[in-house]
Amino acid sequence: EVQLVESGGGLVQAGGSLRLSCAASGLTFDDYAIGWFRQAPGKEREGVSAISNTDSSTYYADSVKGRFTISSDNAKNTVYLQMNSLKPEDTAVYYCAAHQENPYIYIDYLTPTEYADWGQGTQVTVSS
Repeated sequence: EVQLVESGGGLVQAGGSLRLSCAASGLTFDDYAIGWFRQAPGKEREGVSAISNTDSSTYYADSVKGRFTISSDNAKNTVYLQMNSLKPEDTAVYYCAAHQENPYIYIDYLTPTEYADWGQGTQVTVSS
């Protein structure tokens, strides 16, 4: 059974930084892509960033490019999301999710429906 556990959320002032962690178990980490998604109250879940552990490709939503950095520690089965220059509009519950990759099938790495396994989420609140 795939399990994903997020940590690192919290309350931070605008312009501050947070680092989220997603610890994965129950899977062959190198065969998966891990994505970060967020959902603010009253809004749909949106893709923030993703990393493919098969080729280390990274993907970012336009709204976070240049501010957020995704990375993967394959030895620890953990993916990190470093969030800098945070804005109040970044406030949301952040989820990580896992997608088992198939080299013959192209996916949109920032689309939530591509991911089968999800963590419980961690709250990020950015005050103005």
